[in-house]
Amino acid sequence: MRSIVVVDDYQPFRLAVREMLERDGFQVIGDAADRQGAIESVRRLRPDVVLLDVHLPGDDGFAICEQLQQFLPTPAVILTSSHDVASFRRRLRTSRARGFIGKADLTTAGLIELLESGSS
Repeated sequence: MRSIVVVDDYQPFRLAVREMLERDGFQVIGDAADRQGAIESVRRLRPDVVLLDVHLPGDDGFAICEQLQQFLPTPAVILTSSHDVASFRRRLRTSRARGFIGKADLTTAGLIELLESGSS
């Protein structure tokens, strides 16, 4: 069972994702609404995966992803957004994130496929 932390500023999204992932076998061990919460959760909980919103108030998911790379074991970071991937495709290519899934396309099967393939 993979452990996951969900980072998104919109609480209804975090709750819906938690429900979906837990129903399908993930262990959602935490969630956060901002950079500080994300860093603290990863430091304390050591998840296998972090589902991280690209656009957090005042923060950039790409920068947070880089910060999360300092932790051992390093979690797989999957970026997500309600915005089209085309608006940040170049940054995604150079990011250390495992990949990207649009919020409208987020499914457990898609997340597993991305984690197993290691590409976006």
